Amino acid sequence: MALLMTGCASVGHESPERTADAATAAIATQWPADVHPALHANAQGAVAAELSWRSYIAYAPLQALIATALDNNRDLRVALLRVQEARAAYAIQRADQFPTVGLSGQAARSRVPGDLNATGRSAIGSEYRAGVGITSWEIDLWGRVQSLNEAALQQFLATEQAQRGMRAALIAEVANAYIGLRELDERLAIARQTIATRQESFRIFSRREQVGSASRLELTQVETLLIQARTLAAQLEQMRAAQAHAITLLAGTPIDLPQVADTEAALRDQDMFLPLRAGLPADLLVLRPDIHAAERQLHAARANVRAARAAFLPRIALTGSLGSASAELDGLFKGGSRAWTFAPSLSMPLFDAGRLRANLDVAKVRTDLAVAHYEKTIQTAFREVSDALSNQHWLAEQLTLQRNALDVQMRRTRLAQLRYDAGATTYLDVLDSQRDLLNAQQQLVQVRRALLSNQIVLYAALGGGSDDLPTTATATATAANPNHTTH
Repeated sequence: MALLMTGCASVGHESPERTADAATAAIATQWPADVHPALHANAQGAVAAELSWRSYIAYAPLQALIATALDNNRDLRVALLRVQEARAAYAIQRADQFPTVGLSGQAARSRVPGDLNATGRSAIGSEYRAGVGITSWEIDLWGRVQSLNEAALQQFLATEQAQRGMRAALIAEVANAYIGLRELDERLAIARQTIATRQESFRIFSRREQVGSASRLELTQVETLLIQARTLAAQLEQMRAAQAHAITLLAGTPIDLPQVADTEAALRDQDMFLPLRAGLPADLLVLRPDIHAAERQLHAARANVRAARAAFLPRIALTGSLGSASAELDGLFKGGSRAWTFAPSLSMPLFDAGRLRANLDVAKVRTDLAVAHYEKTIQTAFREVSDALSNQHWLAEQLTLQRNALDVQMRRTRLAQLRYDAGATTYLDVLDSQRDLLNAQQQLVQVRRALLSNQIVLYAALGGGSDDLPTTATATATAANPNHTTH
């Protein structure tokens, strides 16, 4: 018994500080130096994880689209079914902690030949039994069953956190896809305006060429610009169709996505999203569902190690029943017919060709893999937030510069036209300025879209978008283990 208790001492729970040490080693203490201090020290900004997506995204059409996707997206539906599957698997494993009690009834008649009977005569006998009993209930002295139960619980909680992460990713993906669609609408509107302007220029130069006031070369130059604008519009139409198809797939149902022809209604709403506060890098440990999921996987792996260690120790199982037995059916429940059985069993592995040792080694390696995955998840989250914070600053700078460039390009186009009308330059300068003006207009829309998309990325990277979820996993964990804590 002393040897058994000594072996049992090594099966206990591992210190939770090891998880904290892994997290501390994986995450930095502050954001990179290239992140603008105003972005992560913004006291007026909201905490993304405490801000519902409906509060963060204030654009009604986009809210309706996200709500449709949350109701119909097939990937999210699969994630929800995975949670239900993990919940059922946990319930199966948890049932092993308790004995299986069942009713049983038995009736038997047999004939014994005379040469097998002490009386020398053949005999017909009857036996009737009824009772309630348990079968092979393992007494969990070393915590093996409890460890397996803990592993199943942690897998369940990890699956629910993964589903929350899928939900947040879907919200961000739909928002980015919608913003990309509106970017294409605005670029298409600009291209169509340019086509209309250049068609008019082509008409004017055609008349001039007919009367001899413009050369054939100038007419072909004007026509070239018109064809280039039409080509750009065709390319944008193709890109918009593909983007609309992608949004329909995300939404999970056919939806109407009409083009927004008015450029003022496309991406010019600067108050579409609320300002956010990044906080400290360590805050990501309690804000990101993917980090929670990785942590749960790590706890499950360690629980499997404890179960593999306990498999080396003896197992005690109980089988028993209590009921009534009689040779006659009408005497089955009469006085004196009580019958019972009690059959404890003890088993201990002696030789298994290294199976148990290999099983323990596998569990340990999987724990190391879970630690590495946990640390990488933390580092990835840190990188995503750092990138989003840095992009937020530099994209805002680019947007300001691009607006200035567009203003300069518009002045250049106007001056080139005036010089050409005055005969001070060739029409080639006008063509170059118009071509550059169209590029500057397109680039301004693209930079504005990149800035809006980055705000969505930052919201998701800081743990936003995973709210409004059922709390069944937390409730189940609390009921199963009152001392168990969750983030």
